[in-house]
Amino acid sequence: MAQAPMPEQPKAAGLIQRYREELQTRHYARRTVKTYEQWLRRFLRFHNLRHPREMGSAEVNAFLSHLAVNRQVSPSTQNQALSALLFLYRELLERDLELEGVVRARTRRRLPVVLTVQEVRAVLQRLVGAEALVAGLLYGSGLRLMEALRLRVHDLDFGRQELTVRDGKGGKDRRTLLPLRVAEQLRSHLVDVRVIHQRDLAKGWGRVQLPHALARKYPNASVEWCWQWVFPQHSRWFNPATGEEGRHHLDPSLIQKAVRKAVLAAGISKPATCHSLRHSFATHLLERSQDIRTIQELLGHSDLKTTMIYTHVLNRGPMGVTSPADEL
Repeated sequence: MAQAPMPEQPKAAGLIQRYREELQTRHYARRTVKTYEQWLRRFLRFHNLRHPREMGSAEVNAFLSHLAVNRQVSPSTQNQALSALLFLYRELLERDLELEGVVRARTRRRLPVVLTVQEVRAVLQRLVGAEALVAGLLYGSGLRLMEALRLRVHDLDFGRQELTVRDGKGGKDRRTLLPLRVAEQLRSHLVDVRVIHQRDLAKGWGRVQLPHALARKYPNASVEWCWQWVFPQHSRWFNPATGEEGRHHLDPSLIQKAVRKAVLAAGISKPATCHSLRHSFATHLLERSQDIRTIQELLGHSDLKTTMIYTHVLNRGPMGVTSPADEL
């Protein structure tokens, strides 16, 4: 005989919905909303689906300590969970928390994985198509993976050799380089993308999702060429409820798998990922004596200390110091 659902489940479902809506109302990024919701679900499951109003600082402390001691999460992961729960209590439930005695995850200083120029060349040579173009932008422009995938046609300025990152990490816009080598390939790529877009329009589709409320302000903007994704999906998505079809940008996992495969094929013995190309962009600029504050702007770092980490991985030893053994 099937067991009746726990009485707390409907309450939890309503709570999660209100939590999600409150995050969206405050214009949190879509991925942040999804991540915070996952942390709320884990918190509720950890305490057997008790309603958060019945819990408080002790339960939050127990959950955070569990993450550090039993799950051995990183400090950044534990802080992410804490931020999600602080939003729940302070903004939704309007209660403050006393977070004393929390076991903190051990802080570990990690140096970024950086490839040499020869290693970057070996990786890029083993990529083709859109994967090669995206990887070229990660290294040539210092973009994060999602920043590259979310580029729209109007974000590329071939005349000024620059591109605009909109609503990047922290909700900031910035401009960065558009390498000549990648720009020529992008021009050819956009010709093919435009053919796909015109074909979609002829079939009655060709609309893309627009940020914020632009779809209401400019009803026809979603079919305009300038708003289309630079790297659209190969197949259209389908909404069974409305019957609409459209294209989203490429899934990040496609690029991640392609880059990892290229790293292995090149025989590189480093745990390099897509983000390593961004790290390499910053490090190689420093090796060419570029101003670190300019690099900070290109990367979109709020704090110069974040950019300073690359001074520790220069191709001249730590802090750019030459070993005396090399002068013997």
